[in-house]
Amino acid sequence: MSMKASAFAFVLLLSCSAAREVTAQVRLPRLVSDGMVLQRDADVNVWGWAKPGEAVTVAFLGKTYKANTGADGQWRVKLPRLKAGGPYEMNVKGSNQLTVKNILVGDVWLCSGQSNMETPMSRLTDKYPEVIAKAANPQIRQYEVPLTYNLQRPQQDVTGGKWIAADPQTVLKFSGVAYFFAKEINAKYQVPVGIIKDAVGGSPAEAWLSADALKQFPTVEQQAAKYRDSAMVAGIRQRESAAVSDWYKQLYQADQGEARGQVKWSAPAYDASSWATMQVPGYWANATPLGPVNGVVWFRKEVDVPAKLAGQPARLELGTLVDADSTYINGQLVGSTGYQYPPRKYEVKAGVLKPGKNVVVVRLISNTGRGGFTPEKKYELTAGGQTIDLRGPWQYKLGATMPPTPGTTSFQFTPGGLFNGMIAPVLPYAIKGVLWYQGESNTGRPQEYQALMTGLIADWRQLFGQPKLPFLYVQLANFMAAKPEPGESGWAGVRDAQRRTLAVPNTGMAVITDAGEWNDIHPLDKQTPGHRLALAAQKVAYGDSKIVSSGPLYQGMQVTGKQVALKFSDVGGGLTAKGGGPLKGFAVAGPDKKFVWAQAKIEGNKVVVWNDQVPNPTVVRYAWADNPEGANLYNKEGLPASPFTTEPALSPATGRL
Repeated sequence: MSMKASAFAFVLLLSCSAAREVTAQVRLPRLVSDGMVLQRDADVNVWGWAKPGEAVTVAFLGKTYKANTGADGQWRVKLPRLKAGGPYEMNVKGSNQLTVKNILVGDVWLCSGQSNMETPMSRLTDKYPEVIAKAANPQIRQYEVPLTYNLQRPQQDVTGGKWIAADPQTVLKFSGVAYFFAKEINAKYQVPVGIIKDAVGGSPAEAWLSADALKQFPTVEQQAAKYRDSAMVAGIRQRESAAVSDWYKQLYQADQGEARGQVKWSAPAYDASSWATMQVPGYWANATPLGPVNGVVWFRKEVDVPAKLAGQPARLELGTLVDADSTYINGQLVGSTGYQYPPRKYEVKAGVLKPGKNVVVVRLISNTGRGGFTPEKKYELTAGGQTIDLRGPWQYKLGATMPPTPGTTSFQFTPGGLFNGMIAPVLPYAIKGVLWYQGESNTGRPQEYQALMTGLIADWRQLFGQPKLPFLYVQLANFMAAKPEPGESGWAGVRDAQRRTLAVPNTGMAVITDAGEWNDIHPLDKQTPGHRLALAAQKVAYGDSKIVSSGPLYQGMQVTGKQVALKFSDVGGGLTAKGGGPLKGFAVAGPDKKFVWAQAKIEGNKVVVWNDQVPNPTVVRYAWADNPEGANLYNKEGLPASPFTTEPALSPATGRL
């Protein structure tokens, strides 16, 4: 049996209960539906369910394909290699007849990972207004797989979703990274591009592995085994939900700002003259005597609005807030967000703003003890083309003190759970390759990441029946505050594991340590990773051997006295220090592993590093930090060098290099 047939057999045997659930009606999986994009130049499966023993025919492009439903109620046909084109129709006939309309043939990319792959264009409207306005392109389509997990077994079908073509409205639902990638591939190769958006925010890599692949990781597999008892899971979920609900109930009852029988603190008439002040942005743990308190803190700011702006619609931007907020203007609720990450961009209806004094009130709930207003974000009120800066002193008062929010179990992140719910149902669908943007949730255990990713790539290749399936991924962006001295970093550890995973054939990596935001785990620049993934695709998936698809990649080192010469591949037109000036971001250590910043210079296609205080250098690191600010080694094509260490890979057993 071929690998492709073996993979399909895996899918057909996902659930022993399938035969009991089928009806006499021919039924198609949700992916095989109006507007779909089929993979060109590949064996394409069309499959579904019907009455056991029923004859099914599929008519497409003037040919008819026949299948008989098995005892399990499932059938499939295989279409021969198709050429790019469309739109076409497909007719499926058994005891009933189905017509699938508006089908295109082109390239299909499975786009998976966590929140930075999931982030939709709707979050990027301020950054890319012209891109969105010009997004009308029926040749770029997306199918979004809904969040679904299963802790017991792989699922046969996705739980919802539909194919949508890009236009200025629908593109808002597209993955930002995937859309920029698809836009570039479509323009380059003039073929339709289908995106299967199959990503879940916060998900660790192990959640996307099949049960067979998890056997390579006994510790991780044990976590999955713990939650296979559905009754136990239901009990845990119920208890945790009740505990969280009770926490919020107690918080509301204890919150002085919401106390009955008094003027609410959100009301413009409330007298806050006795409140203390805090500089915004900032966190109250280190900016006020409150310290690391959990609970609710109220903030108020009086804003003078010119008469000509009064009554006009407005927008209130409050950066990102930690953790959950309810925000009012003149006593009217203008927006609320339940967790810290989404940018607060609240639309204020006409008539809310008044001439003269207006009161902005933020009721801010902290679950972590480090609540507040994220630095270096926008805090402003805009109306009538005029912007009012909201940074500076705000009044504040503690509404209630609470213990930390009760913890909850993220069952969707259980090893194998997302594979079962969101990858297994997609496996029969022919694809061109995989785009992957994930790793943030594995930075606490970087020593495992290379093995996890190597296992995941092999797992998906086997189950898709494509041993050379292109697998392209984004290296983690720069994040968190830059540190003045060299040190250890889980983010750097994952980046290095990602770099080493390039040893797997037919993989490519987009380095984006110059495209992140120190104060946001979800950087708005999704065009850079999309573009660099497209470069990798041109080389790995489309066979363009001449393209420079990557920045410099560390290959080896040679020590001569106090100096270390570093060798690189992917130098393109040559190495360069971006922006001119000296190379930055290199650190060196001797046998004691005490790293200090190194001087560095380019010599041809090598970089020579040294520090006179390290007479016997043994290890060099580059851009080894959560946020490697200032690291500036690039090739002349403008692509950044990957962070690296010359040390051996992290040991999964010890977590040490």
